[in-house]
Amino acid sequence: MSEVATAMADPSRVSMLCALMDGRAWTATELSAVADVAPSTASAHLTKLVQGRLIGCLSQGRHRYYRLASSEVAMLLETLMGVSMRTQPAMKISTPVHLRKARTCYDHLAGEVAVSIYAFMQEQGWFTSEGTALSPVGLTGFHQIGATLKNQTRRKIACACLDWSERRPHLGGNAGAALLAAFESHGWVERIEGYREVRFTDAGRRALARFFAIHDV
Repeated sequence: MSEVATAMADPSRVSMLCALMDGRAWTATELSAVADVAPSTASAHLTKLVQGRLIGCLSQGRHRYYRLASSEVAMLLETLMGVSMRTQPAMKISTPVHLRKARTCYDHLAGEVAVSIYAFMQEQGWFTSEGTALSPVGLTGFHQIGATLKNQTRRKIACACLDWSERRPHLGGNAGAALLAAFESHGWVERIEGYREVRFTDAGRRALARFFAIHDV
């Protein structure tokens, strides 16, 4: 734990990790701009993050790209965001409105809409009693939506991921990733290039009302 904490214990490295929460692979140059540090300094920070196994490096030709090492790292970061906000209860939430509404958390949906979706699923019994798998009701719901779970993965099927802006859980795990993938394939959400923000299309708003009784997006 101390090694992981040490790898993260720098504002520039935290900025890089938060940028990588959009699920994309970034170049060292892009991450140096995000952290507002020189390329040589960024390289040293990235080396520490790789050594701490928080990020991985991909090489394509002459270019090197960095991304979060796993969904578990993304969940850790999201949880830490929530914990850091709870340590200052008097502080008002300053998250931009567009990011509070809907954004990505690594490979699944986060924000106000995602929290509402998860609450609906819980109320309607989409999960087993442990909350780590889909119930028959949930499996039927996913089938109707057209969301397909990945096979042969060690990742939990479903889990509650603490939403740092709403301070309530949204859906993570295999099911969370499958849900976002379905939303994108159906054209229900559009990613904003270069940001974690996503926008719901007209078709997406109709789908939210139909499947999750959400009408105010």
